[in-house]
Parts: sequence; structure tokens; C-alpha cells
Amino acid sequence: MLNTFQYRTSQHQRLSELRIKLLHLHKLLLETERSTYEQVRGHVSSGELLQLVISHEQFAWLHRLSALTIQIDELLHADEAVTSEAIEAIDSDIRTLLSPDELGDEFAMKYHTALQRHPDVVLAHADVMMLLTADSL
Repeated sequence: MLNTFQYRTSQHQRLSELRIKLLHLHKLLLETERSTYEQVRGHVSSGELLQLVISHEQFAWLHRLSALTIQIDELLHADEAVTSEAIEAIDSDIRTLLSPDELGDEFAMKYHTALQRHPDVVLAHADVMMLLTADSL
């Protein structure tokens, strides 16, 4: 049985790893969306891409994944210990969001399409899901 300090340390490490995996997935999804955008409108610079990510409707679906990453950041940098309830909630939110569905909401549909077209997105998705599953065993 882990003592309180060990438990907090292991949960902090797990959240850090989850954050890294979500950021990788986000980066891949951003790259796929950028590619789609550039096929129609031509090359965009990094600065232009940042503005598109912030304000263009084609990239808006990725904001939900960004928000989850921010929630993890807030948990990692909070003054108080992360509760098991907070971890369960973030895990549930991630599982819900990363449920591809060709008939679902905008994120679910676009995520489904990305998984169908990009093997690297499939691998990044699997990494996130394996981490979530490993901790629920």
C-alpha cells in the first residue's frame, strides 16, 4: 500500500505523463488540420497558424482538447493535493472527448476522420487510452 506522499507523487507523475501524451495528440491533430487548411488556402507561417488556431472556425474543435490540457496543468500546479475525485473526473472527460463517432458532435466526427486517415493519430490515441486503462485496473 502506498503512503500518502507516494500516492501523491505517483498521481503527479501520471498526470504529467498524461499531459505529455495529450499534447502530442493535440500536435498531431493540429498538423492534420493545418494540412487540410493549406490544401485549400496555401501555406501558412507559424505565426499565422497560431492566429488560426485561436480564432478560425476550422481549428475551433481542437479547443476542447486544449482545455483538458489546461485543466491538467492547473491540477499539477495547484497548491493543494490532487484528489482522487479530480483525477477520476479528468480521466472521464478525456475518455468522453476521445470517443470518435462519425455521427457525433463536431469533435467526435473530426476525431473519427483523423483516426481513419492518420496512423500516427491512432498511435497517439492508443498511448493516451493505454495510460488511462492501466490506471483503472
